[in-house]
Amino acid sequence: MVASSDETASLAIPMDPEIAFNAITNSRRRRVLLSLSRSHGEVTANELAVEIAAIENAIDPSQVGSDERTSIYIALTQTHLETLDDGGAIDYDDRSKTVTATEATEPLAEYIRRLQTACYKPEPEETA
Repeated sequence: MVASSDETASLAIPMDPEIAFNAITNSRRRRVLLSLSRSHGEVTANELAVEIAAIENAIDPSQVGSDERTSIYIALTQTHLETLDDGGAIDYDDRSKTVTATEATEPLAEYIRRLQTACYKPEPEETA
C-alpha cells in the first residue's frame, strides 16, 4: 500500500527522527500520545495516570486504586511528560500538571496506531 502525497504530508512529524523515536519508545509515553490525540483540549496528569493504570491492570478506570494511580502519576510527572514536552511531542505545564497537544501529537499517535495495527497477531486457536 502506497500512501498518497496528501496523506504523507498530513503524517509529517515536525521533529528530528531521533526525538520522535525516543517519544514512542516507552509504552507509557505512547499511551499519553494516544490519549491526548483522542482528547479535545487539556488533560491533567492525574487523568492520564488513571487511564494508564486501568490499561496496564486491565481494569475499569473506576476500579483504579490510589497505589496504582500514584505510581504511574509519579513516573509521568517526573519523567515521561517532561521527555515528551522537551521533544515537542506535547506541551506539559509542570505547575498545573496539565498536558495539551502540539502539532506533533496527532502524527505521532497516528504512527503508533498504524504500527499497532500492522503488528497485530491473533491468538492461536485452541484445538480440542
